[in-house]
Amino acid sequence: MFRSIFLLLALSPMLLSCAPKYYDGPVSDHFDGQRFYNPGKPMDKNFFDVLRWYAIRERQPWPDYSDLPATDQPPLRVEGDQLRIGFVGHVTLLIQTRGLNILTDPVWSERASPFTWIGPRRIHPPGIRFEDLPPIDLVLISHNHYDHLDLATVERLWHRDRPRIITPLGNETIILARIPDVRVEAHDWGDQVAVSPQMTVHLEPMHHWSARSPWDRNRALWAAFVLVTPEGRICFVADSGYGGGDAFRAIAAKHGPLRFAALPIGSYDPRWFMTYGHMNPEEAVLAWTELGRPPMLPIHYGTFQLADTGYEAPLRDLRAAMEAAGVVEGSIRPLKAGEHWWLD
Repeated sequence: MFRSIFLLLALSPMLLSCAPKYYDGPVSDHFDGQRFYNPGKPMDKNFFDVLRWYAIRERQPWPDYSDLPATDQPPLRVEGDQLRIGFVGHVTLLIQTRGLNILTDPVWSERASPFTWIGPRRIHPPGIRFEDLPPIDLVLISHNHYDHLDLATVERLWHRDRPRIITPLGNETIILARIPDVRVEAHDWGDQVAVSPQMTVHLEPMHHWSARSPWDRNRALWAAFVLVTPEGRICFVADSGYGGGDAFRAIAAKHGPLRFAALPIGSYDPRWFMTYGHMNPEEAVLAWTELGRPPMLPIHYGTFQLADTGYEAPLRDLRAAMEAAGVVEGSIRPLKAGEHWWLD
């Protein structure tokens, strides 16, 4: 193992010189011409911190793989002002409203990994079987981490349904390299995209980072999505550190009251390493408060073991944070994979 690490370090300068460039555009307040960044909050971890974490990590218990008691059977369409959220697992949601079927960060693969034989493996099947998915109109991909951008699933969806795919800058290069004929649109923070006469998708800043290898860190952008409909706004945050709450306050100031929000609560240990990119449940409740306390679905837990956090910890710590913050029962509603939520 150590011989491999030393070889990797010795080859680092050569490999870095060959680092992929996913995006070539003008310098901005969050792009320096080579890499993206969180304004005023530079990345405080590097590859050596990853090695340190792996050397001393203390993984907490997770259960073995098991089947779900049931999977969701979503309707073909949800028309009008109704809103149905189907929880596939991790951060994958089927959002149905206004006659549109929308998937967020779709992952149906067995592993969140560049390989099929190693890497974090799901501990239960997807909460909606792929063959039970209705025709998908729109796919939103927040960033390029393997538990969010699953190329095998995107390829299956494209060949089956030809959905419209929206993602932040740079991620389209990764997708096109796998699926040359795919229709994918890349947008910057602050952009808005009309997807129907009654829905517009906004890409908003979020406090995170990106990479698919040690050599392409922050070459592609990350974002949150806000879907604007006549009945209200739907906010999807796949991954984020709290970052002082600036991004959440900005969304509240720009979009006002939200109809629904999905916020991540898992993969937060050890805190010295994970704080930058992943909120713990206490911070997620703070973020939810910054957003105006809309109906909230906790996500990013209970499917892939991506950090040292134990399987039971996110919901246990969420209950404690909710109690401390005086959260009204039902305002934050965890779902199991395979369950769904109708919002009036």
